[in-house]
Amino acid sequence: MLESLEKMLAKGADNSLLRFGLGKGYLDQGEHAKAAEHFQRCVTFDPKYSAAWKLLGKAYLALGDHAAARQAWEHGLEAARAHGDKQAEKEMTVFLKKLERQAP
Repeated sequence: MLESLEKMLAKGADNSLLRFGLGKGYLDQGEHAKAAEHFQRCVTFDPKYSAAWKLLGKAYLALGDHAAARQAWEHGLEAARAHGDKQAEKEMTVFLKKLERQAP
């Protein structure tokens, strides 16, 4: 699947859905830096894409960048609240609370 998405991107197709798919694929494979790059492009296309913010935060957390993860989830919370996406809002609230507990 990733290969076909990368081919689409190489041919000039570029949008939030394509970037989300690439980010999710790379996140699932443990390639967190590539995942973060694609999720970042995704939310640049569509700042209201709460699912992308959520997974962007997860990618940053996996990279050990807690500040970037927090920032992504805070943006994601705003997007989720604006769209009434209660599930994403709950999940990111939990992620932020866990992050606060991990802080030194």
